[in-house]
Amino acid sequence: MAPGILDGSGANEAPVDVEHQLAPVNEDEEQDAVADLTLLRSFPEPPTECQVCVIGAGPAGLMLAATLLRCGINVDVIDDRADQTPVGRADGLQPKTIETFRQLRLADALLQRGVRVFDISFWRSTPDEPLHRLGREVHYPPVIDVLDPYILLVHQGIVESLFIDDMRKRGKEVRRNTAFDSYDVLPNKAGQLQVNCRTNVTHDKRTVLTQYLVGCDGAHSKVRKSIPDVEAVGMSQAAIWGVLDGELITDFPDIWSKTLVYSEEHGSILIIPRERNMTRFYIELKACASADRRQLGQTFVMQQARKIMAPFSVDWKYIEWFGRYQVGQRVASRFCDAHTRVFLSGDASHTHSPKAAQGMNTSMHDSWNLSWKLNFAVRGLAKPGLLESYEEERRKIALDLVNFDYEHANQIAGGDAVALAKNFKANVRFISGIGAEYSGSVINRDDGAPQPGDARPGCLLPPAKVTRYIDSNPVDIQLDIPMLGQFRIFLLMWDVQQAAPFLATFCRAVAEEDPG
Repeated sequence: MAPGILDGSGANEAPVDVEHQLAPVNEDEEQDAVADLTLLRSFPEPPTECQVCVIGAGPAGLMLAATLLRCGINVDVIDDRADQTPVGRADGLQPKTIETFRQLRLADALLQRGVRVFDISFWRSTPDEPLHRLGREVHYPPVIDVLDPYILLVHQGIVESLFIDDMRKRGKEVRRNTAFDSYDVLPNKAGQLQVNCRTNVTHDKRTVLTQYLVGCDGAHSKVRKSIPDVEAVGMSQAAIWGVLDGELITDFPDIWSKTLVYSEEHGSILIIPRERNMTRFYIELKACASADRRQLGQTFVMQQARKIMAPFSVDWKYIEWFGRYQVGQRVASRFCDAHTRVFLSGDASHTHSPKAAQGMNTSMHDSWNLSWKLNFAVRGLAKPGLLESYEEERRKIALDLVNFDYEHANQIAGGDAVALAKNFKANVRFISGIGAEYSGSVINRDDGAPQPGDARPGCLLPPAKVTRYIDSNPVDIQLDIPMLGQFRIFLLMWDVQQAAPFLATFCRAVAEEDPG
């Protein structure tokens, strides 16, 4: 278990014809124009209004905004960056996340551009033995019943682009170069929030009035820090890792597999194939924890990689991205404020190492969970318990994740292939995403009776090929109905004719406005 987590206590206007001509400059008029501009800037921009304000335009924030827009909810997305992620950062999509993109009808572009990794290899060297392969295993064996039994490697910016394009089709753009400052609860406004922001360049104030605020603004979340009595609980480890994305020149044979290389003398490398013929190296900077980080630059990290990979040669045609990070596992003490008006999602609520390709996946599913609940809450169709269930469900998943990650990261650093493989097998359903299970809550009621079959409250619907009655079309049950904010009801039966009386009664009950 990761220490410190549980025990850390307007209107349309006619076009205007503009005549472009050169004219003598009148200095008095020029000064008047400057004065007018100064006067205009002295008046703050009027507040904008929305139903949900999202801070952060990474995968978590964009997933939330895109799914809410599909439901017709008015969303504002605010981000302090000038543009989307250009290179680097998160890069792996797990089977359940690929399924989610299929449900959103957004998967095709990812599947065309990404690299599919089906296996994992283990290599080791000691002072007495040169680097050699210990073994190779299938990443997701058949017992893990998924449509896409692989990791899809595609960098974070491509994922962001998909959501941004999807939002643009619905008339929404990300408001960039704008940083979140604080929020206030407005008195006599039925819980309405005032979100206070500031532009990066001119430092002008911007105000958003909203019903709900969601912080998707990363590990150093300003939204989290602004919620009373909420803090990130956990710890950082001493180890520092470097990350290199680039095109390799090497005689090492397993760069097209997910590969763990361990040198007893120099440390570990995790190798991840990437799109556009690139490879990512996660490189342990062994015995460098106390070093000045300025000394741990790209050249140093490249040399460290060569030491670990010896006797194989390693060089790069180019490096697209370089980064460093320190491993840490933390979970927010709360995922929302006391009034369920302000929420946290993604890295704002939990952080961990990137080595199991979980961060972007878990973050987007945080937002997936929250979005449908916010949809009903905004419309006044939800009891308070529905929004409360977000923290109950997703904080449990975050705790499960950081506890797995603590063991996984240590085993990678320790180079124990046997222990790593054993831990991976024990957690492979969770890693794939299909094994994320919610405990009992207001919407996941378990009466304690034995559950026949594989469909259980709080768990994903098992994948299955079924025949759609209306046209006898064989379909994947989890993909057939697109996700547009609606509930999905499946009626499964052997004989439709025999079940006709039940079906007629059921359909009448569903069609009634007030079934009583």
